Amino acid sequence: MKNSILYAALSLSALAAAQPHGRHHHQHAKREVVHETVIVTATVPNVIVYVDQDGVPFATSYADVPAPTEAPAAPASVPEAASSNAPVIAAEVPRSSEAAPVPASSAPAPVAPPAETAPAPAPAPEAAAAPAPAPSTAASSGQELGGFGISYAPYADDGNCKTQDQVSRDVTQMKGYNVIRVYGTDCDQIPKLLRAPKPSGVKLFLGIWDIAQVDKEAQIIIDAIAGDWNKIDTISVGNELVNKGAAAPGAVVAAVNAARTKLRSAGYGGPVVTVDTFNAIMANPELCGASDYAAANCHAFFDPNTEASQAGDFVLGMAQKVSQACGGKRTVITETGWPSQGSANSKAVPGVAQHMAAIDSIRSKFSSNVIFFSAFNDGWKKDFAGSFGAEKFWGMIQ
Repeated sequence: MKNSILYAALSLSALAAAQPHGRHHHQHAKREVVHETVIVTATVPNVIVYVDQDGVPFATSYADVPAPTEAPAAPASVPEAASSNAPVIAAEVPRSSEAAPVPASSAPAPVAPPAETAPAPAPAPEAAAAPAPAPSTAASSGQELGGFGISYAPYADDGNCKTQDQVSRDVTQMKGYNVIRVYGTDCDQIPKLLRAPKPSGVKLFLGIWDIAQVDKEAQIIIDAIAGDWNKIDTISVGNELVNKGAAAPGAVVAAVNAARTKLRSAGYGGPVVTVDTFNAIMANPELCGASDYAAANCHAFFDPNTEASQAGDFVLGMAQKVSQACGGKRTVITETGWPSQGSANSKAVPGVAQHMAAIDSIRSKFSSNVIFFSAFNDGWKKDFAGSFGAEKFWGMIQ
């Protein structure tokens, strides 16, 4: 998902042409009562890239490394992707338009449709200076991926809530991910994730699904955490609500501010963001303005001109554009991946080999600030126009 973006009129026309009807990318179909698909994510160390007055990167500094001696022009949140062929900027389509089955029993579930969200604002993702060799099996077996995160939904294939044992078993397979991202508070998912055995240092990226119930869901989070905020990386408010037309930008901004106020009063000092597609954020920068960092979902598969092996370029290119639209704010890609089954979207072809190629490509362009979608295939989801029959098959661990 990384590449340069078309500019001016060409950019606008291409965007319109690539705009899917009725969806963004994976629309985390939310349960009537259950909530949206809970997915986890993780972020990594902050990286700062310094550029000169012409925008050319000349130095890089990391969280604990002294900055260069010469004064930098302005830290670029993301370096410009080098590419001569600008991709069509396909609009991220909301996942499935149908509501997921309502589990037989679950915790309070948000009623709004799902959408897609680590420490204080910092520079956006940067291209990895020297990415480690990509394993031949991509991420299909849960091998270590360093500073990346992964999203997770606590629903069984029949739509019911997973049990504590099932959630714990799932978490043990998420090896090597620093952050686990989920989307809501239904199915008692937060307590289950907190109880699940996890490697030291793994944090949770929690979500408030329904902005009409911000106070209620924030309180569920506060009660579950019981003051131990060191376990939390980020808390998101809404997922792709603007992209799906489920809420106006102003309503989302108000919900983010309300959630932050309540969470701060309970002792949480970490990032509070709203997650939306890269298209929606670039068109409505007030979304990242209200967030502690820009949180964007970006799936190269929905760009018909991007092959799996070019996914990293596409995603990096979009991350750079989001950061620019957000005034250089740190940008985290809160969802990205590639389906292992489904129908082709022109040059974007699903498949196991393509999935591995896309993940390797993304890993080669980022060293952090990326959350892969999703931990497992989601059998409870339903396909819809624009999903290319791939809605259930984005699992990283098979």
